[in-house]
Parts: sequence; structure tokens; C-alpha cells
Amino acid sequence: MIQGPRVRLRGWQQAAVALGSAVGALVDPRRADLIAALGETTGKPAFERVLERMKRNPEGKEILLDRPRVISSNVGHAWDLPENTFGAAYAKFMGSRNFSPDDRPPVRFMETEELAYVAMRAREVHDFWHTLFGLPTNLIGESALKVIEFQQMLLPMCFLSVIGGTARFSDKQRSVFYKHYFPWAVRAGMKSTDLMCVYYEKHFHEDLEEMRQRWGIIPAPPIYG
Repeated sequence: MIQGPRVRLRGWQQAAVALGSAVGALVDPRRADLIAALGETTGKPAFERVLERMKRNPEGKEILLDRPRVISSNVGHAWDLPENTFGAAYAKFMGSRNFSPDDRPPVRFMETEELAYVAMRAREVHDFWHTLFGLPTNLIGESALKVIEFQQMLLPMCFLSVIGGTARFSDKQRSVFYKHYFPWAVRAGMKSTDLMCVYYEKHFHEDLEEMRQRWGIIPAPPIYG
């Protein structure tokens, strides 16, 4: 069960929360709670499509049955895995940035338990995707990952985040993004497998490069400039 209270919104309330969250997130992109609220209030049809895809996929169906959570108590063993593994790469990504998997905001605006779980899963695998694609967590890296997330899930929030993120770029950052990262992200998102149907926790012990090849992952280009 997804923890935390959930709020049922009427149509006008949903629109108001979406608009307020969008404006607030543009003003302060560090507000994860506002970005999460925007994703939920604008993303129900997209999450419904993801849910149906997961139900038709053997590994996706297993995820829906088990409902694993990406929290410290469940992924802490990644820090003890061999260096070449996906789990170790994830642990290095998180540890080098002092990130905690427990920091994700709760789902508040999804109507059913199933949709709430899919929304939470999409939120919690974000750092797995950073690890797989080798993307930094700076403005360019986050914007590039949002391009991939949009292709994978068609969430309006991802599209809006790319617009908002690139609006904050310097001229140099904008040039680097559109010359190198944007075309790569489009290609990477199209080539990779359905990433919402991967039970990442069961692949922690596997070789990272072998996983990338199996799932069609194209690592990010080197950092330019």
C-alpha cells in the first residue's frame, strides 16, 4: 500500500493545483513536491497507459504484484555489490551526491491504489535511469532525462519540465543541450526497452554494461564545454 493521505480533486481543483504547481516549479525547480503534484494532476491518462503496458508485460506484471519500493531498507545491499554491477553503479551515483532513496514526496492525487503505485514507481526509478544512461544531475542532465521520460511515459509534466529547464539555461548550456544532449535523448528514448517494465531490484547483481546492451541503453555523450 502507498503510504500517505491521498486527495480526491474535482476538475477545477485539479486544474488549479496543476497551474499553481507549474508556476511554482518554474520559479523554484528544486521544489520536488510541486513537480510531483504537477505530474499527478496532469498525468492520469499517461499513468493509465503505463499501467496497461505493465499488465501485459511479464516483468511489469511481477512488479505490479510485488509492488517493490525503492527505499533504503530495500536497496541498501547495493552498496556491497561488486564494482561492475548495476547495483554498485547505483550506489555510487547516490552516495557521491549524498542522495537518499527515501526523499521522494508521497503520491497524493491518484484515485486508485494501482495508479498511485505506478506514479510512485515512476518517481522512484528516476535515479535508476540516471545510472543506466550515465546522466549527471545538473540542469542539462535532468532536462535530457525528462526527454527520455516523456518518450517512455508521455507525461505532460516531462514536456513542461524540458521547456522550463531550457528556459533557465545560459546561452552556452542551451547550445550544448540542443547540439548534443537533446538529439541523443530522443534517440536513446526511442531505442531503449520499456523501462517501466524492468524489475531493477532483481538486476542489481548483473553487469551494468551487459544490462545496457540487453535493454538498448545508449549512454549519455561526454560532458561538453
